[in-house]
Amino acid sequence: MSQNSSSVQNQSIPPSTELSQKLPALTPESIFQLGMGFWASKTLLSAVELGVFTELAKGTLSADDLGAKLSLHARSAKDFLDALVALRMLDRQGDHYANTADTDYFLDRAKPSYVGGMLEMANTRLYPSWGSLTEALQTGQPQNEVKTGGDFFAILYSDSVRLKQFLSAMTGVSLGTAQAIAQKFPWQKCQTFIDIGAAQGVVPVQIALAHPHLTGGGFDLPPVAPIFQEYIQSFGLEQRLHFYAGDFFAEPLPSADVLIMGHILHDWNLEEKKLLLAKAYEALPQGGSLVVYEALIDDDRSQNAFGLLMSLNMLIETPGGFDYTGADCSGWMREVGFRETRVEPLVGADSMVVGIK
Repeated sequence: MSQNSSSVQNQSIPPSTELSQKLPALTPESIFQLGMGFWASKTLLSAVELGVFTELAKGTLSADDLGAKLSLHARSAKDFLDALVALRMLDRQGDHYANTADTDYFLDRAKPSYVGGMLEMANTRLYPSWGSLTEALQTGQPQNEVKTGGDFFAILYSDSVRLKQFLSAMTGVSLGTAQAIAQKFPWQKCQTFIDIGAAQGVVPVQIALAHPHLTGGGFDLPPVAPIFQEYIQSFGLEQRLHFYAGDFFAEPLPSADVLIMGHILHDWNLEEKKLLLAKAYEALPQGGSLVVYEALIDDDRSQNAFGLLMSLNMLIETPGGFDYTGADCSGWMREVGFRETRVEPLVGADSMVVGIK
């Protein structure tokens, strides 16, 4: 290389200090925050498990008093409680701790607004299973009870205590969405509705509370009946809402002006999804509606992180389940006969697809 060409090359490269000034300031903070996010998550899940928020709903307590009530070891109690303060899950005045407005309303087991059932399930079931996500991604196989030869749904429905916990979790997940459906769907044009896979009954309850002219109920497997009926009775709606027992794969679906499938289709593979949509189409009267709601993945598959993560959860939990976009669901609906479809946002990550027969 000549001296001249070397000189030109050196002049074309700015000094390192000048180069660094032109680059954006990079930090790994967001990467670490996401990668270590399970620290904060497990702290909250353990707080729910221990009953921190239920205890503090009775009144503020010092770290020593709360620790004694919850059997916390002295070494970790203050760090644990102060971590919850830093995570905005607790308030602290002096040396006394109290719930925030949100945790007092949603995480006190004594309140009907309690949504901690989902977090309880996340703590006992999902947290351990998600530790095997890498294996699931490489094998395509579930990582829950199926991994050891069990059947998740068979085990779930054979244990009344565990089933009630699971159905309570579904109530927590669906409460806000149920209220949004009660407000956004044109119920004034309908007389009857049935929630397919109704679980505890949160969707029928919220619709019935908002629209006194409607009657309906929920369709689910027989073991769900007493849990559904207890929940319905707690709202005084037993005269308007009824339980329909059955297996939606083995039997025809009950008929009503509107059928609802919430957080149901994502449990199943594509063939099973289309079968359930076809059965709903057959059960509806002409002009009737099917409402499908999920944490629908956005059509570009780049925005609704919760929907995409939920699809990974279906990988963990089911042999063939997956989440999908509104466009996907609309296409399947039209394929089985629905003449008109629309997609509407509800609340949070959830949206609904409405199909008209």
